[in-house]
Amino acid sequence: MSRRIAIASDHAAFAMKAELAEWLRNEAWTVSDLGPSSTDSVDYPDYGYALARAIAAGEADFGVALCGSGIGISIAVNRVPAARCALVSEPLSASLARQHNDANVIALGARLTGIEMAKACISAFLSTDFLGDRHQRRVEKLSNPQGA
Repeated sequence: MSRRIAIASDHAAFAMKAELAEWLRNEAWTVSDLGPSSTDSVDYPDYGYALARAIAAGEADFGVALCGSGIGISIAVNRVPAARCALVSEPLSASLARQHNDANVIALGARLTGIEMAKACISAFLSTDFLGDRHQRRVEKLSNPQGA
């Protein structure tokens, strides 16, 4: 399996993004850092949309979305139907997001989650497979909101 991951944040999560990107590289992931490149104030939707477009285009297999709370950027990512972003705060939710929802993006709040917990969540997320089966039809509905 490919090991391509994109990561994006806002200014509030810039430091966490930099640390997680380096950690992921050390874990043998090919990391696309979609920005920002400093702590200057930015709008999280711009970076959430960029991350979601990278997932939709097949440029990355998974994504990590970060902002102060994780809420805003996760909403932005989820505006793109091919992206399924789960806001998590502990490893069990991260695993369940993969198992049941086939989430391809994990969102974390840099002001709410410490770096070691963030790494634990990402590790759980990336090491868990989608269960498929009865969950598949639900995921198909998530990716096709026009059918709702």
